[in-house]
Amino acid sequence: MHFQGFNHSIRRLSHQITYHSLKSSFSTSTTHKKMSSKRSSKLGEEERRTKLDPLLKEKNWSLDGSGRDAIKKQFLFKDFNEAFGFMTRVALKADRMDHHPEWFNVYNKVDITLSSHDVSGISDRDINLAQFIEECYQSYK
Repeated sequence: MHFQGFNHSIRRLSHQITYHSLKSSFSTSTTHKKMSSKRSSKLGEEERRTKLDPLLKEKNWSLDGSGRDAIKKQFLFKDFNEAFGFMTRVALKADRMDHHPEWFNVYNKVDITLSSHDVSGISDRDINLAQFIEECYQSYK
């Protein structure tokens, strides 16, 4: 019985992913080329105050403690299905942005770290992806 419920959840998730993937691929096919060819620069002091501080202070992101210029956050979900669905939504967006998070998942927890390797630090791409991640997470609260 439990297995049937899991299969139903996976089919529903697969349908949602397919629908959103198709919808996104048609609506963003030209922007993908523009976004992937445009690279950001590392955030300056003023940009850190205006763009990064709200994520740190209001959304509970934190600076990576390893000395790297990166931001990180842990997200908690009801179960693995929710965590996997969230990761899939983020993965589809990240792929369109050509900017991929570092992440780690165990059951209902997803740890995400964002940093732009090409500029060795935090860029607008990290801020934009973090904001998208926050929007996605709202639907699971």
